Amino acid sequence: MIFKRYGTTVQSVGPHFKAAALNEIGFRRDRERVLDAEAFDVEYERVATHELTADAEGNVQDHTEQLMLDRLEARLLEVEAGLDPECILVVEDGDGHGYPKTHQQTRNVIVEGENRLHFQYSMAPALRMGVYRKKA
Repeated sequence: MIFKRYGTTVQSVGPHFKAAALNEIGFRRDRERVLDAEAFDVEYERVATHELTADAEGNVQDHTEQLMLDRLEARLLEVEAGLDPECILVVEDGDGHGYPKTHQQTRNVIVEGENRLHFQYSMAPALRMGVYRKKA
């Protein structure tokens, strides 16, 4: 299960990675589980950190950006699926400073004698996810 800190609570979330969104790399609260942030800090300890990145190249701008986001989501879900059942995954990046953003580079290429655009998408910094386990 994936969690994110919201003020005085730590809430379960699901990935919401959409190229058309203002913040492409986002999480949506599902309110399945809500933990008190202070209790979370006392009861859980970080046992690992994963830094996730993705990139993509293509000839169609929005498809290329969404491909990169789909790759990022696949990596995130792969990490979540590989967790020990006693562990949870927590978004370490806070909104604002240090939060991952998508970056686009565009260049002209010649395909069959015609000028075309080629898009490259990447993200920086990496999406940091902490693996937490209840203290013994």
